[in-house]
Amino acid sequence: MTSAHRNLLGEPPATLLPGIPAADDALAAGTDPAEVAAAHPTASAAWAALAETALEGGRTIEAYAYARTGYHRGLDALRRNGWKGFGPVPWSHEPNQGFLRCVTVLAKAAERIGELDEHERCAQLLRDCDPSLAA
Repeated sequence: MTSAHRNLLGEPPATLLPGIPAADDALAAGTDPAEVAAAHPTASAAWAALAETALEGGRTIEAYAYARTGYHRGLDALRRNGWKGFGPVPWSHEPNQGFLRCVTVLAKAAERIGELDEHERCAQLLRDCDPSLAA
């Protein structure tokens, strides 16, 4: 007899963050993400753009700091929208992507500086939020 471990209470519903239209529009129009983050500090997408640019430019500590800021802003937003620390946060919902991008950069930057526990925590969070992000 095999035992399947599954949650008998079911998976919580997906958390779908609301967008921040002014920030989203500014980023889409090519406004400097630093300006967007200053005007809309709760916009994880702006922090993600800053973090990604820093990481691509080899500025790992800067990327880590930007990503951690966007990660914490995203956690705040998730909690305000009913997330209890677990359950799906799907990439397919565009307003979730800023938070998930921040977690991705945070994982990469943590790995680069040798903070392997943080890297693994972030990688696991991504897998838990959306299994399609496992890679």
